[in-house]
Amino acid sequence: MVALALAVLLVVVCYSVAIGQRGNQAATFYTTLDRMIVPSTPISSTIHPYDVSKFSEYGYGLYQYGAGLGYDERLDLMSADYSNANVTKVSSLLRFFAMTDVHLTDEESPAQAVYFGIRENGIVSGYSPAMSYSTQMLNAAVQTVNEINKKDSLDFGLFLGDLGNSGQYNELRWFIDTLDGKMINPDSGIKDDPVPGPNNDYQDEFKAAGLDSSIPWYTALGNHDHFWVGTNPPTDNMTRTYTGPDILKIGDIFTPGGFYRSDFYVGTIDGSTPDGTPIGAGPVNSTVPITVSSDLNRRFISVAEWMNEFSNTTSSPSGHGFSGVEPGFACYTFEPDPNVPIRIIVLDDTQSADDLDVDGYGHGTLDQKRYDWLVSELDKGQAEDKLLIVAAHIPIGEEMNGGLGSYIGWSTQAAVSEGDLLAKLHTYPNLLMWASGHRHLNNVTAQYSPDPEHPELGFWVVESPSLREYPQQFRTFEVAFNSDDTISLFVTDVDPSVEGNMLAGKSRSYALAAYQIFNATLPEQPTGSFSYNAELRKQLTPAMQEKLKAVASRSSERTGVSNGQGVISYSSRMASEPADDTYCYPCAGRFDDLGVSLLRPTVDLSCRDLGIRSAIADRIR
Repeated sequence: MVALALAVLLVVVCYSVAIGQRGNQAATFYTTLDRMIVPSTPISSTIHPYDVSKFSEYGYGLYQYGAGLGYDERLDLMSADYSNANVTKVSSLLRFFAMTDVHLTDEESPAQAVYFGIRENGIVSGYSPAMSYSTQMLNAAVQTVNEINKKDSLDFGLFLGDLGNSGQYNELRWFIDTLDGKMINPDSGIKDDPVPGPNNDYQDEFKAAGLDSSIPWYTALGNHDHFWVGTNPPTDNMTRTYTGPDILKIGDIFTPGGFYRSDFYVGTIDGSTPDGTPIGAGPVNSTVPITVSSDLNRRFISVAEWMNEFSNTTSSPSGHGFSGVEPGFACYTFEPDPNVPIRIIVLDDTQSADDLDVDGYGHGTLDQKRYDWLVSELDKGQAEDKLLIVAAHIPIGEEMNGGLGSYIGWSTQAAVSEGDLLAKLHTYPNLLMWASGHRHLNNVTAQYSPDPEHPELGFWVVESPSLREYPQQFRTFEVAFNSDDTISLFVTDVDPSVEGNMLAGKSRSYALAAYQIFNATLPEQPTGSFSYNAELRKQLTPAMQEKLKAVASRSSERTGVSNGQGVISYSSRMASEPADDTYCYPCAGRFDDLGVSLLRPTVDLSCRDLGIRSAIADRIR
């Protein structure tokens, strides 16, 4: 009888913790200031990215937590005689988060690019086992933002494009509905349940946490939001394939004319298998064709339709920046705080469908209309003494090296060359930053003033990493006014919390495993890490200095994040959670299948920290 009561109690407790992705369980939230993910070294093997069942055997996707990463103080833009001695933060002007390249993916679609990931010398953006968990990882990231906001309020959130993977309607709806806190059904076509029961596989419907209603959010357009897998405008035949039963046929998209050929089946994912097995991919002349269940919600949508969909939301603001904007013209501005002179310029710098196909459509560009609009907004902001931040999907002024460099650099068809655009941007001393995604990197680049006598003409280019591919991070930003009348931009990487969230935990492990198997290389930052936290200093004009002094004098200092003097952790603990930084994975015994191993030796992977032992004792007594 006692044994039966014990078993029932354990089942009830485990279920209550697991349900709803995280249920009522709170976890400890950290930024990379507090701790860093340290990948373990796998055993060298010929394992493939779809050999998910072998990951644990060979040590792929395993990681530990190590020491945190402090801020790298960057004075690149300051004058040669500048001294930062005894400089302190006077006022926090603005705090926000930025996510980019979420790539919510309908893995069962007949029109993804699975073949280009599983073939020899494939690429991780074509296939990764983490792609099946993209909605769950976004939900975990939103939960993490909410906990950050509880600790220290955020003024807004900014998404920098590539919300979906291939311009599909259902991918966009998953994104908006996750932010709105609605029920998410990541399963397309017929209903699959590869692991019977709720909340235990990538196909299960779940209730999204939703972004805290106090945080307005905005978005930019990315190339994946309106091109086939970000590469090309889909042909008429391709758009029919999106919603039909037949697997898309295509050529080698990395060779001239390959997009318009029919040499390969792109394949899809078998959503009835626990690990999401790739099927139906390979050369047309040697692959047996398969069909999938059709789904009209997979339909491809235009830029105007994409923009309009943000009006169908329950979160704020209405339209998320696109209300009142000309259909198809995905550019707008907003000012987060009427008491702080900062304007955000959201710019569409992706290619248009009527561009010529020169190494695909992943380049940065501005046509004359968008360039004129940008200059007008910069002129207006400068005249009004506003600090300016440009938010666009594709970075500017970066060296595009590597095999994909020719596919993602600045377009030769742009109305303004990259050099001329940079020169124009250097005429605006109030421009703080160009924030972007696209390359899935943590790079921060100083765009130096062309005039050493006027260092205020320099600005920063800050790239943020992808939420789908390793290291699966987003950033928080703080704009601070300093005691020497300079500005500091504190940029901080955040790993979405996956403790207590089995499916998001799998996403992280699988993303890391794919990174290791594909032998991907991320550029090492100045701190010797793939992550990068930095304090970016910027000189101001005398007029702007005086204006911000007035703002600082009438505003109270906000507490919390990023003072450059120490490390702040964001934590929300259960009453039964230990007071130290140990963590108990609920009812799991071990978490090895998710690739997690905590570095601290005090970790107990039993269930004692949930208070189960005392509860059982009470029942028995």
